[in-house]
Amino acid sequence: MGGDDAPGSIIDGALVAARRHQVGLLLVGDTTLIERELSRHPAAGSLDLHILHTPDRIEMSEGASAALRRKPRASIKLAAEAVRDGRASAVFSAGHTGASVMAVMATFGRLEGVDRPALATLIPTRLQPAVLLDSGASVECRPQHLVQFAIMGAAYARIALRCANPRVGLLSVGEEEGKGNELTRGAHQLLKGAPVNFVGNVEGRRVFAGDADVIVCDGFTGNVTLKTSEGLVEMIEALLHAELQSTFGMRVGYLLSGQAFRRFRKRVDYSEYGGAPLLGMNGICIVGHGRSSSKAVSNAVTMAVRAVRERLIEALAVETANPHERPRPERGE
Repeated sequence: MGGDDAPGSIIDGALVAARRHQVGLLLVGDTTLIERELSRHPAAGSLDLHILHTPDRIEMSEGASAALRRKPRASIKLAAEAVRDGRASAVFSAGHTGASVMAVMATFGRLEGVDRPALATLIPTRLQPAVLLDSGASVECRPQHLVQFAIMGAAYARIALRCANPRVGLLSVGEEEGKGNELTRGAHQLLKGAPVNFVGNVEGRRVFAGDADVIVCDGFTGNVTLKTSEGLVEMIEALLHAELQSTFGMRVGYLLSGQAFRRFRKRVDYSEYGGAPLLGMNGICIVGHGRSSSKAVSNAVTMAVRAVRERLIEALAVETANPHERPRPERGE
């Protein structure tokens, strides 16, 4: 029920993914609204669909903890409980991020060795996508939490990006070891001894250069970085469109370059990645953008399916339980 265009875009995208991957869907929310949306899809009857009814949902304007206490049958809470109880294999939400994180933490519990969860967002770079975490789950962090993010991020990159030895960078204000605040300086020292391929600090201007496959930071910094990059892409696209439509010659050039612009749009479009897995939980949760389109939802459900089939939780559990008992990977490129 969460998201700017819910439940329409949520159902539209989920149905596409369900057909593509031959998986069932448990739609949690108001039955009347859900059935109204499903009526637009005559072929939905051939799918394995179930509805878990609840009229309660967490609104974006509500405080997460207070709202979850007031609404014990909120849709995100029932969805998380369905995964815990084995009625579903993963949960996706494009609604209130704070409520999603809190509901999942209370229901799933954390993996051994994890103190804070992290949202792992795939971001475009000049070379291949990279993992940015945390992008909004844990705002207040300590240096050891960033080390845990690095270990989880590297494990996720091996699965999601097929990267055998992911390069891990620390987002900071300078490349030098002593740059940054108390959090980043402390994390830098710990990461040098962590069982990851740590390549040092990454400045903000190098986030999208492809210097690292995994970039770690606290949730506040990561969320600001993510939202700033989204706004920058939208501005660049608007400026390009305006310039290319300004004269007849430009319009002709735009038409001739259409394929290149489509490829550019696909590389920087957040909907291509769908959502961000909440790493560190003993269960799979994919958190989507509040503006998630049906395409974004379809890709997010696809991400959830892949996480289940490739046993993401089991892989993360091995990585986080006894990280320092494993040999350190080779450092560098």
